[in-house]
Amino acid sequence: MGSWYHSWIAALRIARRDAWRAKGRSVLVLAMIALPIVGVSAADLTLRSAQLSPGQQLDRQLGAADARVSPSGLDAAVYQHPDWKHFAPVGGYEKYRPDADAAKALPPLKSAFPATAKFTVDTRAHTKVHTTHGLLDTELRELDVHNPLTAGILTLARGRLPQGPGEVIATQAFLKASGLKVGSSATPRGSPVPYKIVGAYELPSALKNLELLALPGNLLAPLDKAFQAAGTDGLNARSTYLVAVGGEGFTWNMVKEANSRSALVLSRVVTLRPPADSDVPLFKQQRKEEFEETGNDGGRITEEAVLITVVGLAMLEICLLAGPAFAVGARRSRRQLGLVGANGGERRHIRAVVLSGGLVIGAAAAVIGSAVGIALMVGLRSWLEEQIGIRFGGLDFRPLELLGIALLAVLTGLLAAIAPAITASRQTVLASLTGRRGIRRANRVLPVIGLLAVAGGAAIALYGTNYRVSPTFVAGGSALAELGVVALTPALVGLFGRLGRWLPLSPRLALRDAVRNRGRTAPAVAAVLAAVAGTVAVSTYQHSQEVQARHEYTAELPANAGFLISADNSGQKHVPALRDALSRSLPVAVRADAERMVAGNVNCRSRSTAPGCGSVEVITPKEQRCPLYEAENGPASFPPDKEKELRKDPRCAMREYISPFDTVVADEKLLSVLAVTDPGSVSALKAGQAVAFDRNIVKDGKVTLRLVTDSAAAGAASAKHAEIPGEDRVLTVHQAPASTVSWGLKLVVPPSATKAAGITTAPVGTYFSLDGKASTEQRQRLNGEIDLTGAEARVKIEEGYQDKSTAGALALGIFAGLVTIGAAGIATGLSQADSEADLKTLAAVGAAPRVRRTLSGFQCGVVALMGVVLGTAAGILPAVGLRLTQEREQQRLISRGLEMGYATARDAEIYVPIAVPWETVAGLLVLVPLGAALLAALVTRSNGALARRAAD
Repeated sequence: MGSWYHSWIAALRIARRDAWRAKGRSVLVLAMIALPIVGVSAADLTLRSAQLSPGQQLDRQLGAADARVSPSGLDAAVYQHPDWKHFAPVGGYEKYRPDADAAKALPPLKSAFPATAKFTVDTRAHTKVHTTHGLLDTELRELDVHNPLTAGILTLARGRLPQGPGEVIATQAFLKASGLKVGSSATPRGSPVPYKIVGAYELPSALKNLELLALPGNLLAPLDKAFQAAGTDGLNARSTYLVAVGGEGFTWNMVKEANSRSALVLSRVVTLRPPADSDVPLFKQQRKEEFEETGNDGGRITEEAVLITVVGLAMLEICLLAGPAFAVGARRSRRQLGLVGANGGERRHIRAVVLSGGLVIGAAAAVIGSAVGIALMVGLRSWLEEQIGIRFGGLDFRPLELLGIALLAVLTGLLAAIAPAITASRQTVLASLTGRRGIRRANRVLPVIGLLAVAGGAAIALYGTNYRVSPTFVAGGSALAELGVVALTPALVGLFGRLGRWLPLSPRLALRDAVRNRGRTAPAVAAVLAAVAGTVAVSTYQHSQEVQARHEYTAELPANAGFLISADNSGQKHVPALRDALSRSLPVAVRADAERMVAGNVNCRSRSTAPGCGSVEVITPKEQRCPLYEAENGPASFPPDKEKELRKDPRCAMREYISPFDTVVADEKLLSVLAVTDPGSVSALKAGQAVAFDRNIVKDGKVTLRLVTDSAAAGAASAKHAEIPGEDRVLTVHQAPASTVSWGLKLVVPPSATKAAGITTAPVGTYFSLDGKASTEQRQRLNGEIDLTGAEARVKIEEGYQDKSTAGALALGIFAGLVTIGAAGIATGLSQADSEADLKTLAAVGAAPRVRRTLSGFQCGVVALMGVVLGTAAGILPAVGLRLTQEREQQRLISRGLEMGYATARDAEIYVPIAVPWETVAGLLVLVPLGAALLAALVTRSNGALARRAAD
């Protein structure tokens, strides 16, 4: 035991001294191992710190209050989950039917908590606010920030709190986005007066919220009155109550009492000490499992597969890259290792010395990487909080997790040193002391093991994608296959040697030298192989996704066509100016001005239920409506088989194109913009006849338009699947051929037809086609013109599929390329370490420096070229595995969507290609060997000292 201990202590001392002497090589290996440790330790501390405790979350949501009481939005009693996030009407949604009379009979929200309770109201609404750049969608809020109950909900960053009318405070995110500052004035759209910003604040759990806050009664009520005076819809404000009841807090019994009044309650005491499941009425009505936080698992398996595969291959890559670096150290220290053997050291002692090098570097990388990662996170804390959008509750250190991450660095160093340690221990003492390399016969077992590993790894990865969709199988199989290629490297290097007969003298000598010295060539090739495999895997996966996205892209309009529409019905007065701005800014070939049909106040929002607001609805004949949505309980009214059958009914077909309108008033120019060439449709619009693209709305050549003037009554009737009240207008229409692509439009009505039918219209925008593509300058000019009008408008120009490569993908590609170049550098160092004697021999026989540089360059270039070829082959498998996993998951999701009716037959045509980025591969084949050759040529000494060379 003592001998073992002392031998390892001595080995560690030797390894530490050797690492200190070779500082450059040690720093290189340490950086490779420490870099991922920096990232992982920083990420661990960041994620843990961002996870707030329930108490911290409640402090930010409730302040000092015991509960937040809010309306459920239903007109009946409800059962709620203790977490406040889930609820259902008593009896379930299957039996629930909205009732306008019941909604009016609901007690006020204040009745949901004790009359003796202290409370303050929190009211919010959305609208546009004028900024230095134009209009910004902003949340307006009224809250008495001087009330003690609100303490902790927000943090004042600078300035002061509002004191009275005309004063607001703004979130820092709003100030940054709007270009305003404390002391500036902000004017909500439609407000007759500006509001002075007297302070800046932040919401600790919503740093990115764009918000203006005033004291109760000073912002929303005056703005709502101004809207109504202008003839537009008022604000859609939502109020909740912060309540303090004292004593035990807002108990579960009080929550259930509030639920009976159609109120929802977020209670501090209930959240921290939830009731038993048997005391939760919601769980008696529905199974608790239905409310579990499963989240949206679409793409989850693919994301896990990508994460596990990337992490696993990254660690393998580090080992394969660091291994040759340790081999360089072992070669340069072979005389020192020979002295260990000459003084009685055994093979295990030599292995211990080399392994200690990995242990020393790994331990240093663990300490430095963890320290740098933690320091980096602490230094960037404010920036990270802003990027995540939440202030941390504190720095949450998890010692066991950080220790595990540090041990991973130590393990990586040891694994990287295993192969060099075994190789060094096989050298005889005489060969080590004299510098002889000796000749070893090729290992015949290793290629067989490599073939089995490649075949087994590929089989495991494919099994993980087809039969048992598992990220672990994909990552493990890919790693095993790559190790198999590494094991095959010596044999494959020999096969490459047969190409030498067709090469010029210098590269032929370099290739034959590489083949004869496979012991040094194989680790160098493996280093380049590992880096290139990672680059090819990343590039292939990204390129395949890009090809798939291009294939799946669905245009909204014909090429170079577009539309400009007013995003707010009250902005109709700006539409003529918007149309003129469009014609001035873009090369418009055809412009088709569009209008909308109106019933009631033209300034009302679409689907508004405010008094005086209405709509014009296209009525589908009863026998041509989809039975799934006419039944009392919707699709749930039918057995699964019948529901599946009905989803294939043409009446229930889902729309393939998305359009801002179903129905539009325009002339025949619109058909030109939409590339509709049917002569009958064009002639019909010219003659003042409407054109229908949806066969379900046409009966006997006619379409029924219903003028709805009581939106509230129409909504109640629609909820009961009854006919909505209104006055009908019947138009004769031309039915366009079934093959016509209308880009989402169901009906086009000419202006003369609406006038004849007595239907009011209002300008809404324009459709247009361009004479060529719009340049960036023209788009910017149009945006500037729109901003000058003060209108809020939406512009869409169909430019086809646009490359969606993200900055993250670009950074990943650049990082992979840098790693590849670094691997080539390691291969260069390893080759030069072993070929130093050859270069000295060339100098001894009088070879010119150019010859020595050329030979060294070709030696490293040949090694790099072999590594690129093998790495390309090895990198394809993980990309294939990830793509097949993605395909299987998409098939599962589409199958479920078809059963549930969320997907169409078109969605079932799954296309998950595996596309190799040949341009990237070609670049690697040229640039990496060329870079390695130039690097070797540059670092080769031109006047090396002559030295005696021992005979091999």
